[in-house]
Amino acid sequence: MAVPAVVAVGAMATAMAHGALAASFAVSGTNFQVTSGKLTSKGLSSFVQTDRSADGKGHPVSLLGIGEARLSDICQAASVRTPLGEVTFRLRAGGDAGEVSASRLVIDGEDLVGDATFGTAQIGRDASTLDAVPGVGGDAGAFGLQAGDITVAGVRSHAWSATGGNFRLPGLRLDVGLDGKKCF
Repeated sequence: MAVPAVVAVGAMATAMAHGALAASFAVSGTNFQVTSGKLTSKGLSSFVQTDRSADGKGHPVSLLGIGEARLSDICQAASVRTPLGEVTFRLRAGGDAGEVSASRLVIDGEDLVGDATFGTAQIGRDASTLDAVPGVGGDAGAFGLQAGDITVAGVRSHAWSATGGNFRLPGLRLDVGLDGKKCF
């Protein structure tokens, strides 16, 4: 079930990179949790923007562009209302199965918690001039930041969307249940 979704996300990312598809889309109106024991990357760009749900509601986010993401493991979980009650959708990968990776990963997040190390940080840079992650930049005059190499241990985040290309998810486990178990 998840393989077609991963292929679709990869195809969309490729289309966006080549200008054939707009980079924005209506978010579902349900945010999700993301965790990882460790995230590393060469290049990070970030700026503030607003995601919109199909109903027009705005969600302020920090768009976080990560050049070449490597994660020790990953867990993503969302609660979804259904006729059966609240169902938890959970995706896990990595760990003993191997490292998770994604190129040009873009996360529209509400928050990010962890122990971080940044190389060559530039905080307060005009978002339209960000160049640490190709294709990730904001509006002229908007506040932005970028960095070279990054490492974040103990990643915990709430996000509205994630897009990227060339996902590698060893040991993929996808489950849907009424147990309410999330990532944190």
